[in-house]
Amino acid sequence: MAMNGMRKTKLKDVCDRITVGHVGPMMDKYTGEGVPFLRSQNITPFRLHLDDIKFIPPDFHEKLRKSALHPGDVAVVRTGYPGTACVIPDKFPELNCADLVVITPSKELNPYFLAALFNSVWGMATVAGNLVGVAQQHFNVGAAREMEVALPSRAAQDRIAGILSAYDELMENSKRRIKILEEMARSIYREWFVHFRFPGHNKVKMVSSPLGPIPQGWEVNAIQQFGQVITGKTPSKANPDFYGEDMPFVKTPDMHGNMFILETGERLSKAGADSQASKTIPAGSICVSCIGTIGVVSLTIEDCQTNQQINSVVLTKEITREFLFLRLQDLKRKLENLGSTGATMGNVNKSKFESMEILVPPDDLLEQYHRLVGPKFSEILNLSRRIKNLHCTRDLLLPRLFLGQIAI
Repeated sequence: MAMNGMRKTKLKDVCDRITVGHVGPMMDKYTGEGVPFLRSQNITPFRLHLDDIKFIPPDFHEKLRKSALHPGDVAVVRTGYPGTACVIPDKFPELNCADLVVITPSKELNPYFLAALFNSVWGMATVAGNLVGVAQQHFNVGAAREMEVALPSRAAQDRIAGILSAYDELMENSKRRIKILEEMARSIYREWFVHFRFPGHNKVKMVSSPLGPIPQGWEVNAIQQFGQVITGKTPSKANPDFYGEDMPFVKTPDMHGNMFILETGERLSKAGADSQASKTIPAGSICVSCIGTIGVVSLTIEDCQTNQQINSVVLTKEITREFLFLRLQDLKRKLENLGSTGATMGNVNKSKFESMEILVPPDDLLEQYHRLVGPKFSEILNLSRRIKNLHCTRDLLLPRLFLGQIAI
């Protein structure tokens, strides 16, 4: 890591504070409002993830002053994805946390530069080499204090941080745009298909159905009426020739948080894909996780195969794609109930999944919705690809910036 113009130092020598977040039972401490309380899942590279954030009462926060965070502090994950780091933004005057490494950089150290160090390949490898524990490995605060880093001047750190934060802001802008587009598509979906305030609704009378009163002309259909349902399968791990770079192999983690499946952690070789060719699903199919974590829904963008935890719908009509995607997302609780068997892991098998009944509007209304919302889904896909490209570019830049291979 060291190079000309950089000095080697231990992290404890350029930080005002390196401590650890609260460790102990918390379930009975959370409140509906109060001081935001961060956990590992709230820390992503360079950014706070605020979904499902918890709160603690101010008096308990006062007792946990050691683990309090302030703007400009760096929070580092200890367990799960150790080393993942982000800077606490100015909009949070004060927070608290559980089981995180909390770092307050000195004036010699740019907080964003430090977060970039941790998030770099070098940082992740360094943290991985200092994990302790048997049942669950974690990044010890003592290892953080003794971590040796090579630092350029503060001015160089600031320039590097500026470059990286520009990439981060571009990605955040795209994420904000995606969120707006998703909400636009969902608000129309709710208006038309949940509240029944679709175009011309005042001329359509309500009739009875197994699902309660519905507009005349609407039907209650099983999922299998939308197309072929394919349950995935994992090719034999005993045959290494079945795995390679030819076809994406989708598992539930590849779907989390993604409307579209842009990349997968594993791929199959042509031989692996050909060994179970009937399991190949085309672009535009809807994947639904049905074992373990049930009810995650994503769209494919290319031919792929999935493991056995996923049921996929290969649509007969393109006009049903956006409607069925959002309908299946809304049915997460119903899917979870279907998969509840009293066993440790829930399971919605193919038979249960494809026979599940949902309320379906007539084709002319689906066509209207598809024309209106389809372009928004396409824009979300383009923005998602842009984020992926920016992320890859930033990751390629990180080591070169640190090594001085790019003029700043």
